[in-house]
Amino acid sequence: MTADQFEQLLEEFLSRRPFRPFLVELSTGERFEIDHPRAVVLRGGFAVFLGPGTKIHYFDNDSVVQFIDESHAAAT
Repeated sequence: MTADQFEQLLEEFLSRRPFRPFLVELSTGERFEIDHPRAVVLRGGFAVFLGPGTKIHYFDNDSVVQFIDESHAAAT
């Protein structure tokens, strides 16, 4: 995905009200859950997520395969 698409999609997921956790899937196959919208910093097509236990995830448009809406996936 392009840097613009990445930023737009991530902003959409982070700004949902009420907020719902979602997964980020990386090209390495790793997945992690974004559990709070203020735990993510997004700037210039690059994002940092501070997860539980101070686990830090760095990701950008080149490393992300998809954003997964867990609530939708669980409903189907």
